[in-house]
Amino acid sequence: MTNNFNSNNLKSIAYSKIVDLSHSIHPNIPIWPGDPATEFETVSQIEKHGYFLRKLSMGEHSGTHISAPNSFYAGGASIDSYSPQSLVSPAIAIDIREQSLANPDYTLTIDDILTWERQHKLIEPGNVILLYTGWQEKWDDERAFFNRDDRGICHFPGFGTAATKFLLEERSIAGVGTDTHGVDTGRDESFAVNKLVLEKQLIVLENLTNLDFLPTAEITLVIGILRLLGGSGSPASVLAFVA
Repeated sequence: MTNNFNSNNLKSIAYSKIVDLSHSIHPNIPIWPGDPATEFETVSQIEKHGYFLRKLSMGEHSGTHISAPNSFYAGGASIDSYSPQSLVSPAIAIDIREQSLANPDYTLTIDDILTWERQHKLIEPGNVILLYTGWQEKWDDERAFFNRDDRGICHFPGFGTAATKFLLEERSIAGVGTDTHGVDTGRDESFAVNKLVLEKQLIVLENLTNLDFLPTAEITLVIGILRLLGGSGSPASVLAFVA
């Protein structure tokens, strides 16, 4: 099946299936320490008002979400400045479940990337790199998802700094995404990977799911955002069109 998205130059997305990479939003989703709770409040009922309506309150970086540069850089671009074109991107998926099972602090390495390329193909410019760690399976257990130690430090896998620099400088990627609550490892409180990617106003996606339904390549992401004026990020609806 081919679906056409028109621009100045005609482009098309050929796909055989669509995979929703977004978690459902509800009050019990895992929340980053210190972030506001996710809350629903019913304000209108069909029986009383003729229609059903709720008020939603949540942090800009809760649930499946995208981050913007101003979350780390004063004066950085806000989420409403992302162009529609930047929110449609080819993607590849790198599976590090085996490494993450053995070491929850595992970071993606340059060797991992080169191994993936030897097995598949050279990563072309403009791809979003999706890191499948297996952490999506822990989503319904907040304690396991954050995996905090006695000092409150989180332990979950992520992108390594050297690997991220390699992807940005040598492969000219469009961004990164993962199924954990951070593209950085849980114990990296400097958010180095976030800063490297957002400095260039690229894509950072966190809390993705259903990565197990994706192939390694031939993926096109369509990222739906709330165009929050001045927003540091936005809950996101991320669809993967699989060829």
